[in-house]
Amino acid sequence: MISVIIPALNEASTVKEVVLLALNANNVTEVIVVDDKSMDDTVINAKNAGAKIITSTKLGKGASMLDGILVAQNECIVFLDADITTYQSNVIELLTVPILNDTADFTKSFFERQAGRVTELVAKPLLALLNPDFPSFKQPLSGMIAGKKSFFVQCKFEEGYGVDIGLLIDMYHLGARIKEVNIGKIENRLQQLEQLGKMSREVAKTIIQKSAGVINQNLEIFENIQVVREQMEFAIRDSLLTLKKMAIFDMDNTILRGSFIQQAAIQCDFKENLVEIVTNNNNPFVRTKMIAQLLKGKRLDELIQIVDQIKITPNLSLIIQQLKENGYIVGIISDSYDCITNHLKNKYEFDFSIANELEFSRSIATGEVRIPSFFINHSKSNCKHELCKLNSLEVLCEKYQIDIKNTLYVGDGENDICCIRNAGIGISFCSTNYLVDTVADFSIKEPDFAYLGPIIA
Repeated sequence: MISVIIPALNEASTVKEVVLLALNANNVTEVIVVDDKSMDDTVINAKNAGAKIITSTKLGKGASMLDGILVAQNECIVFLDADITTYQSNVIELLTVPILNDTADFTKSFFERQAGRVTELVAKPLLALLNPDFPSFKQPLSGMIAGKKSFFVQCKFEEGYGVDIGLLIDMYHLGARIKEVNIGKIENRLQQLEQLGKMSREVAKTIIQKSAGVINQNLEIFENIQVVREQMEFAIRDSLLTLKKMAIFDMDNTILRGSFIQQAAIQCDFKENLVEIVTNNNNPFVRTKMIAQLLKGKRLDELIQIVDQIKITPNLSLIIQQLKENGYIVGIISDSYDCITNHLKNKYEFDFSIANELEFSRSIATGEVRIPSFFINHSKSNCKHELCKLNSLEVLCEKYQIDIKNTLYVGDGENDICCIRNAGIGISFCSTNYLVDTVADFSIKEPDFAYLGPIIA
């Protein structure tokens, strides 16, 4: 039986077709779309097509691939790109027959294509220079691959564009039987020149790192490498759709009629520990790290079950729909954890979520947490707090070229004050904090999002 994994980032227009292709293939028992925190309709389109959805624990294709492997139920695994709609109908069969017949442990696709500039100018020359005995592959950077889970879990999944060449090199060093498979003609989007510069750097870095100790690398070799990289050096640009308006919701006591961590404290019996941490630690970094330790050993499904038991504010789906119809991108900014906010994002069709990144190993919380840099005070911050949601809001405004005056922010607590005060429309929602009500443009005291309707109309 076969598991198909489709890493996806903002591929709303194509992901459904790829999912349906996979579901219709022989021997496929599960299709997993690993969402890299998309800001479009990728998740809802993949879900509607019948895929199982998980959110990557870390940004980047490599992390998404590894997350997919860890939850996959089958030994035979196929990876497909989410942005290609010209696969042959039997592409999965072509990739997996050698695996299922046990004549290969790993298959690497090659195909007809419009161009392969990084392959020809960077990957192949570097492999030849640094690994003279390495087998020749037609398209070493191809992302359409298949293999045995038992081999994949032994590989290191590089971040960024280096992941595909890194897997090929790792499989070779593991002694895997590797076979190239012709999957016909593929028409995919050509990378912009700006993106090719970043791609070439990351591919080169991966090959160099994985070639350490293979041969004596001399200065002339690295000078040749630098020439190639300089020729393709451009700054990468964001290609996401620019939107004009943005609506942001807090999670605890706003979207939810309660607090996730408080509910977890009750159900997991660490209420006293939580109170002690909150009352005795004024430093927000230390407090955040210590609270995360209380979740060590908890499975992801246990945490999701906890949040699903908390009531949702009525008419949440209705107000999200109304906001989108009025041209808003709609998201969550929370002091909680991304595994929880992403669950709500996927469930209620928010466009994105931002929160602290709880670390997992094989779907079990390690007790470690990473505070995203966009929460942290910097030289251009408009407030003096060490951590502030306003920094995230400003980063999003810059990213999408949205004037902060065209944002709407809904929150209830002290940590929301800066955003409520600086947003174009700041809404205090069922707050018990006098200062929150004071800085808000509107104050809603009934726990029902229907009261937002007249404000956004």
